[in-house]
Amino acid sequence: MDAKNRQGLQYTRSLIEASLDPLFTISPDGKITDINNASINITESSRENLIGADFFEYFTEPQKAREIYKQVFAEGFVADYPLTIRDRKLTDVLFNGSVYKDEFGKVMGVVVVARDITDHKRIEQELINAKEYAEQATIKAKNATIIAEKATLTAENATLIAENATIIAEKAQAKAEKAAKIAEDAVKSKQQFLSNMSHEIRTPMNAIIGFTKVLLKTELTPRQIEYLMAIKTSGSALTVLINDILDLAKVDAGKMVFEKIPFKMDASISAMIHLFETKTQEKNLELIKNFDQRIPKTLVGDPVRLHQIILNLVSNAVKFTSKGNISVSAEQLSEDETSVIIEFAVTDTGIGIDSEKIEHIFENFQQATSDTSRLFGGTGLGLAIAKQLVESQGGSISVNSIPGVGSRFSFILTLQKTNEEAKVNSNIIEVDEAEIKNLKILVVEDIALNQLLMKTLLDEFGFEHDIAANGKIAIGKLLEKPYDLILMDLQMPEMNGFEATDYIRNVLNSKIPIIALTADVTTTDLKKCRAVGMNDYISKPVDEILLHNKIIDLFKNPFQLSQFDNTMKNSDIQEVTSKPKCHDLSYLKARTKTNLSLIIEMIEIYLVQTPPLLVQMKKNLTGKDWASLAAAVHKIIPSFSIMGIHKDFEIMAQNIQTFANKKQHLDEIRGLVLQVENVCYQACDELKDELIDLKKALDDK
Repeated sequence: MDAKNRQGLQYTRSLIEASLDPLFTISPDGKITDINNASINITESSRENLIGADFFEYFTEPQKAREIYKQVFAEGFVADYPLTIRDRKLTDVLFNGSVYKDEFGKVMGVVVVARDITDHKRIEQELINAKEYAEQATIKAKNATIIAEKATLTAENATLIAENATIIAEKAQAKAEKAAKIAEDAVKSKQQFLSNMSHEIRTPMNAIIGFTKVLLKTELTPRQIEYLMAIKTSGSALTVLINDILDLAKVDAGKMVFEKIPFKMDASISAMIHLFETKTQEKNLELIKNFDQRIPKTLVGDPVRLHQIILNLVSNAVKFTSKGNISVSAEQLSEDETSVIIEFAVTDTGIGIDSEKIEHIFENFQQATSDTSRLFGGTGLGLAIAKQLVESQGGSISVNSIPGVGSRFSFILTLQKTNEEAKVNSNIIEVDEAEIKNLKILVVEDIALNQLLMKTLLDEFGFEHDIAANGKIAIGKLLEKPYDLILMDLQMPEMNGFEATDYIRNVLNSKIPIIALTADVTTTDLKKCRAVGMNDYISKPVDEILLHNKIIDLFKNPFQLSQFDNTMKNSDIQEVTSKPKCHDLSYLKARTKTNLSLIIEMIEIYLVQTPPLLVQMKKNLTGKDWASLAAAVHKIIPSFSIMGIHKDFEIMAQNIQTFANKKQHLDEIRGLVLQVENVCYQACDELKDELIDLKKALDDK
């Protein structure tokens, strides 16, 4: 072979090997005459095995490959005909064939290139899958859009419903607020009515009962005693009626306050039963007490309200029982470390209650029959009050009754245990006559009968006294001579008790103890009493023993806090030098380890800072600048404990700050501010004298 032919063959081989796809040359009878390396790789066979082999056997469909091969000869070429090569992977290819000829134009065979389309088919399938996924996603998106549109419509409907509900709620709230306002006004009107009624009824009752008691102490004939006892009994019954109505009003208004003090249960029940001994003896009834000895000796609760409940129940039992017995029992149901649960019961052998009446027996003004009130008397309020007193303390009350056999009223209360001793109240405070011989009392009362009654009682007590018909006259008498205590009626012409007390406290700057004489035991007047600076109160009709004890208590303890805990008491209105000190430097000395220099410095700071703050307080009060008032009081509060001023004044200052910030109880703020002002000025005066002594002591060191 010459050089030119060799060069031509090399060129042809280069072209064949340049194809990355399998390339075959095939003879007219279908035998492989030449291949490239890509063919060897895809068929995984050697060149020797491939050359001369039947080309069609290397495809999965030999007949199909044969037909396309014939088509190449017939048409001269074929492009992109799909076939599958039989290898390990069954590779998909596109058959591209063309005839080749010699230099004379004679067909020598066919050149076939098999284009591997595996990746192409994979991509095509992925595109198909992607298209299907996209179509599905589109469908889902359309469905989601439909759902969203429905949801939007639903939301719009819900919004419309909500808006309508809001409108309805706002209207309901407006109606509720209006109803609440009407109810509040009704409660206020009711309270005002009860206050007026209380005053109007109690004032004459005060005189009737008071003078009856005075007359009973004189020498009388048996018939006179009988008549007076009838008057006293009737007056007491009327007083019970008044108290029932006012107690019911207080419970209804949520104003009933329950004490938590130690008391002896056994002795308390015995004392109550003793009150009914005379009445039960008159009716030939046996009065029995059954007391569970497991009940602790001393418990914590409200003995007065407990007495009231039991007295109501026993009183009913005595009233409706004509023969047999009445038993009062107290049984411990359970106990733990801190409390006991006790069932109290009053059982009688009286007329009993019909079953259809029992469910209404605890309602206001309800009695067992329409004849009950006519035959036995009473208002039908006792059981209603007992029920509310029990339930207001977290207890329960019930009744079992059989007509003609008797009734059992029982109630259950939880009472706290205590290690404290119960306070025993004597009937009257004993006092040395020498202590009270110079006690001077000013009675401020406009009604002549009450003036005479108070004069009679005070004469019996051995107290000196003067009478003033109204607040204006009382102030004139205070300016003329000193008194140790004032008994102040509230409702008077020209100047009433509130106005007079306000003048005494804030113009005269007097701290003389003042006891209010009030016919109103609802909360309305008592708040006013506290606000203007009264020390205590006593309700009409006046109980002479209670009056005596309150006077002696205030006289012997002029600075002891009484019923109104935000007012300090002082029995001397003229001699300032006789006042007990209102400050105590014990705390300051302890904190500074008696460092005189530091104590002096702190007192000087107090004396510099306090008066301007007091002036600012008064100015803010006058201008009703509540925020500034609260800020000024806030700056004073820490000084109370530092200078040892009584804790009650610190509480007053804190109340001023709270009330001013919340703009609540504004009618009480003025009295509180004036009391804080007075004690702070007094402290300043005392500390100035103390400062002189401290500086002298420091110089001596």
